[in-house]
Amino acid sequence: MSASATAVELAVFEPDRFEQHRRELTGYCYRMLGSSFEAEDAVQETMIRAWRAQDAFEGRSSVRTWLHRVATNVCLDMLRSRKRRALPMGLVPVSTADVADIGPKLHESMWVLPVPDDRVLSDHADPAQVAAQRDSVRLAFLAALQHLPGRQRAVLLLRDVLGWSAAEVAELLDATVASVNSALQRARATLAAHDPGAATQPDDATRRELLAEFMDAFERYDVARITRMLHDDAIQSMPPYALWISGADEIARWMTGPGAGCEGSRVIPVAANGTIAFAQYRRGGAEPWAIQTLWLDGRRIRQIHTFLLPEQLFPLFGVPMSL
Repeated sequence: MSASATAVELAVFEPDRFEQHRRELTGYCYRMLGSSFEAEDAVQETMIRAWRAQDAFEGRSSVRTWLHRVATNVCLDMLRSRKRRALPMGLVPVSTADVADIGPKLHESMWVLPVPDDRVLSDHADPAQVAAQRDSVRLAFLAALQHLPGRQRAVLLLRDVLGWSAAEVAELLDATVASVNSALQRARATLAAHDPGAATQPDDATRRELLAEFMDAFERYDVARITRMLHDDAIQSMPPYALWISGADEIARWMTGPGAGCEGSRVIPVAANGTIAFAQYRRGGAEPWAIQTLWLDGRRIRQIHTFLLPEQLFPLFGVPMSL
């Protein structure tokens, strides 16, 4: 199908029948695939397949269920030709701040990538649902999901994230309830082995306060102040490099050593993966540098993921390429 034909077809059906489900589908596909870019492609393909097959839709299930069936098949097709995405912690041993060689940049397709909250999280959830949604787009959770076979991944997401019944999932996958329950049990066991689990998240006011404090400390490059905001065993990763370091003191050594070029940066807040985050510009705002996501545990930072992929991620997050 040509790009122009696709645009015409989407314009016909999206506004009325399917568009209301786009955000939920994007969130589902993002969790399945680990990439916001692949998720957008998957949802686009889902919409096209749904449009082509809408005459065959007999109304025995809801449009939402039908679209998730199509999206699941699209994601499973995509996963067959892709390698597992990861974070650096899942690829290489921990390093130190005085590492002589940080290694080459690895291709974008290697990494679990961040996503803007407004692409995947609902605007109309109650506080408990908000917390659950945020937890389900944690980068560590997404990396753990990558260890699951495609169908197990779909079962776990449909059951534990979207809250579908075993019977509904069985119907969607053309499976039995017993096989769905078995797949869910195996998926949970694998996930537990790879994901440390959710941390204690503060309320929104505290999150905003901590983000403002960290950004101010970062722009001032007050390393001692930043260190005090970290858990002693905090980690930092830097995709597309496989390097990662662990420990507040080691992160401080990195910032005053190999990472000293970040002094003089400017930052602006963004909303990513249900946590506090910001876009970083080096050289006083002239050079787009990274999207940094900060995962909190209580009032201190447990994980920093610094994605040094500005050409891909800054347009996605709607931030300028310079300040």
